[in-house]
Amino acid sequence: MNIKFLVLDVDGTLTDGKIYMGADGELFKAFDVKDGYGIAVLLPKAGIVPVIITSRVSAIVAGRCRELGIREVHQGCRDKLLTLRKLLQDFSARDGREYTMGNVAYMGDDIPDLECMTLVKQAGGIAACPADAVGEVKAAADFVSSRNGGNGAVRDAIGWISSIVTE
Repeated sequence: MNIKFLVLDVDGTLTDGKIYMGADGELFKAFDVKDGYGIAVLLPKAGIVPVIITSRVSAIVAGRCRELGIREVHQGCRDKLLTLRKLLQDFSARDGREYTMGNVAYMGDDIPDLECMTLVKQAGGIAACPADAVGEVKAAADFVSSRNGGNGAVRDAIGWISSIVTE
C-alpha cells in the first residue's frame, strides 16, 4: 500500500463536531493535541502529506493548520470529490508521476465524506473514521477509530495507517 496523502475533514473528525457561535460568528473549536502531533510529526516521517478538505470556512481552522504546517488547506468545498481530484492532478503534474485515489487515506465522519471515502477505498486506498461517525460512514470505513472525533481519532488512524504503509 502506497499512501501519500491523508485527507481529513475537520468538523467531527479533527474536532468534536460542535460549532460554538456568538453574535459575531464562530468563537472557538477544540482540537486534540495528540492529533496535532500525529499530523505534524508522524505523517512527515511516513512521507504522507496532510490535506484538509472541509465544507465550512473558518479562520480558526486556517490558524490550526498553520500551527501544524499543513499547507494543503481547502475550505468552503461543497464538492469534496472535485477538490480531491484536482489535488491529485496538481500533485501529479508537480511531481511528474501519477497519483490516484489509491494513494489516499481519507478520514471523515458524515455523509459529505462518503463519496470520497467510497472511491478511495475502491481504488485501493484507505477509508477511516472516528468512533462517533454516522453509521453509513462506519460501514464504508476500513478503519474505525476507538476514539471520537476531536478526541484523538486522527492520531489513532495515523498510527494504524503508518503501520501498514510502504514507501
